[in-house]
Amino acid sequence: MYKFTAKIRKMTEVTPILTAKDMEQAFEIRRQVFVIEQKVDPAEEYDEYENTCTHLLAKLGGVPCGTARIRKTENGTKLERFAVLAAYRGKGIGAALVDNCLQRLESGTYAYMHAQEHALEFYAKHGFEPVGERFWECEIPHFKMWRTV
Repeated sequence: MYKFTAKIRKMTEVTPILTAKDMEQAFEIRRQVFVIEQKVDPAEEYDEYENTCTHLLAKLGGVPCGTARIRKTENGTKLERFAVLAAYRGKGIGAALVDNCLQRLESGTYAYMHAQEHALEFYAKHGFEPVGERFWECEIPHFKMWRTV
């Protein structure tokens, strides 16, 4: 299984979003994952930072299947809105997104995220460490995680 997952991960194309069409695809992935599956209020999913972030789109075989965004804050660089369509989970798409985000950051950058509790182990594999207590966002348990790039 690992070799298969690693092969798909290498075949995954992750690129910055530069067109309105790609942004629509990323928003649709987020709608499927967060709004429909996790029942997040769309007013909380889409925010005032959409136009100032670096958005990424993951494609497998040319099919959009995952997305994430990078946002500079006063506390460091926040990696957020990681979403992979259900049919593509467990195939390395999320790992390709995390790796791509980290590769875009300068050495020494403080990177952090608000990780859903169920994904702590996944992000730990990428060097992120939880800090602080569990908190709730959109009625979903989260932990702050961080690492230096």
